Amino acid sequence: MTTPVPQDLTETRLDGESVYQGVLLHILRDRVRLPDGKEAVREYVNHPGAAVILPLFQNGDTLIERQYRYPLRQEIFELPAGKFDPGEDGLATAKRELKEETGYVAREWRHLGTIHPLAAYCNERIEMFLALELQHEGRALDDGEHLEVMRMPVAEALDWVRRGRITDSKTMIGLFWAEKLLSGAWK
Repeated sequence: MTTPVPQDLTETRLDGESVYQGVLLHILRDRVRLPDGKEAVREYVNHPGAAVILPLFQNGDTLIERQYRYPLRQEIFELPAGKFDPGEDGLATAKRELKEETGYVAREWRHLGTIHPLAAYCNERIEMFLALELQHEGRALDDGEHLEVMRMPVAEALDWVRRGRITDSKTMIGLFWAEKLLSGAWK
């Protein structure tokens, strides 16, 4: 079996316009040239990006937040996370959000990877960080932020994923990553 020659799949922006500019989201509409020479329209959300934190205690516990998410009209369970402030890198965001939301700081940080959760219509990237050697110093939630922090074993959080109680994709990915780390399958 021969390996096919890769085809250039690049879509080239011809022009575009801003459709909506909000506090968090910016919606754009671009006209693009497709690889076959035809034209198409691409509507997408410009997002500042975010960091998600996998806080991992030595005994295999993690921190899960219970928070009301208005677009879903329900409470959901998530790992600590938050959007980048202008000019802020992923690690700075992760450190800030972990402290603000949970009250914990970590002495050891590792970048685990990047997630693109909605690539079909949003340019959001989420940088995932592992936080180790955790110490509680007290939290300082942002104005208007309301959430509950729970410490639980990763195994229990994974059971919540299995049972459909945790549905947030970045949290599911983080917990699956934690399972690999705790089992020794990934270093």
